[in-house]
Amino acid sequence: MPRKFLKRFMPDPHELKNHKVLSMFGTLLHDPNLWHMNRRSIANAFLVGLFFAWWPVPFQMVLAAGGAILLRANLPMSVALVWITNPVTMPPMFYFAYVVGTWIIGVPEMPFSMELSMDWLMSELSIIWKPFLTGCLALAIFSSITGYFGITYIWRHHVKKRRKSNLKKRP
Repeated sequence: MPRKFLKRFMPDPHELKNHKVLSMFGTLLHDPNLWHMNRRSIANAFLVGLFFAWWPVPFQMVLAAGGAILLRANLPMSVALVWITNPVTMPPMFYFAYVVGTWIIGVPEMPFSMELSMDWLMSELSIIWKPFLTGCLALAIFSSITGYFGITYIWRHHVKKRRKSNLKKRP
């Protein structure tokens, strides 16, 4: 997997080390293994980042950083991947999680109308929380495992292709 390509999408390590929210990890952020870009650390980053991207909580970055530290994954990639769920993608992703949850649990989808108020959120969540959280968990597990094995396959395929190309260039 081209490191230059991935580096374009990753946050600056110095910014992450000095980020006020991530300062709770202290000297753990100075472990050089958290900043390496190899197949294992990037695959683990996809595992962590895609897992926490489906969690409907406001502090996904902190959870992803903690998971990256525990699994010795690439921290910037883990943190960057949780931004798959952003204000634009969150409504369709979480609606899809709700639909998947209803399918898993076996309950019918409930029609609802959307309002941007705290009262609406609390009343709707009290009704749909089981299928919603079930769907979020199922999609978190599925996407993280798929991302882990997918990036491992892509990385290995790229390395094989590059080696084959280098062998052809030799006299």
